[in-house]
Amino acid sequence: MNKITKQDSIKGAFFGGVIADALCLGSHYEYDAEKIYKAYGNKPIDRFMSPGEMMGGETHGIGWGQRNYHPKKKAGGNTDYGDYNILVLEYLATVANPAQAFDVSKMIPHWMNRLEHSWGSWICTMTKETYAQVKQGVPTAHLGGMSNAMAIRHLAAHAYYDEEDEIAQVARQTMFTHKDLHALGGGEFFARVTHKVINGTHPKDAILEVSKKMGGFFEEKVMQAIEKVEEEANVDSDLSKEKFSDDLALTSMARLWDVGRSEPIKVGKASPTEGTLPGSVYFILKYINKEDSLKSAMVANAMVGGDNASRGIAIGMVLGAYTGVQSIPSKWKESFDQWDYCENLLDKLPLLN
Repeated sequence: MNKITKQDSIKGAFFGGVIADALCLGSHYEYDAEKIYKAYGNKPIDRFMSPGEMMGGETHGIGWGQRNYHPKKKAGGNTDYGDYNILVLEYLATVANPAQAFDVSKMIPHWMNRLEHSWGSWICTMTKETYAQVKQGVPTAHLGGMSNAMAIRHLAAHAYYDEEDEIAQVARQTMFTHKDLHALGGGEFFARVTHKVINGTHPKDAILEVSKKMGGFFEEKVMQAIEKVEEEANVDSDLSKEKFSDDLALTSMARLWDVGRSEPIKVGKASPTEGTLPGSVYFILKYINKEDSLKSAMVANAMVGGDNASRGIAIGMVLGAYTGVQSIPSKWKESFDQWDYCENLLDKLPLLN
């Protein structure tokens, strides 16, 4: 890989995340990988698509029903995961003082305004709950609910803060709608990994180092992902012979979750951190040594479906940091709705100006 600058790596982390998210807009919450493949012409996705495009305009969110989850979005836009990252970028670009600690209470008015006037994406249960709490006057420190869904929102912070522990703290703070330790830890895990990659550590080494540092659940999930990558790469394994091997790899890394709605959720592909964390690590490590690793991992992740947007942020930020912003295909750069808007804001942040 060509030598890239730290600035290229920081921009790669941000745009890798939001581009990977945008690539998932068309299939977000569709849990049938074979359906996605057939809808896209029996080939991997190669362009941005509008919600449910080629699938009747809706996706089948197992347990949540068939619907258009992002009703005001079109091809080239983001899901709510990308929207949250752009919201944090907007906030940081108005502060632009590296000595200033991240302050959720100061960001909340902007968050409220965006939700009320210019969102357009799915509004998750925790966002709704936290919005109601703010209206009721709940103190900032006590906001959020107990969802175990990983929701990484701190991409822009890598252009603002240069200390790993501070980045990890900001990752948790930007997930102010969540209180669950696994969800918050998932954000911290990928924040620490990405920071190390930006500063020259190979992604696999960074993943192993952070997993050992955080231990317990996080180390177990990383080891699970590594074992699954090795199993899928073994030509003698049953998994390697599957046409949709990535799909089966993810669903086999977590339990079924019968939540009493329409049918059990395949947690390995759903939002809970027990699936999104090892699933993201799986894609990063499987595709890292392939040509066009960032593009390959983004595409493969989108084609699996489920909560691919949550995984996409993590995959895109880590591999984007590793390969640099220039590794993002030019056609995606040109067709992503907010590239110029985001780049102008990013360039205002301390580590890029």
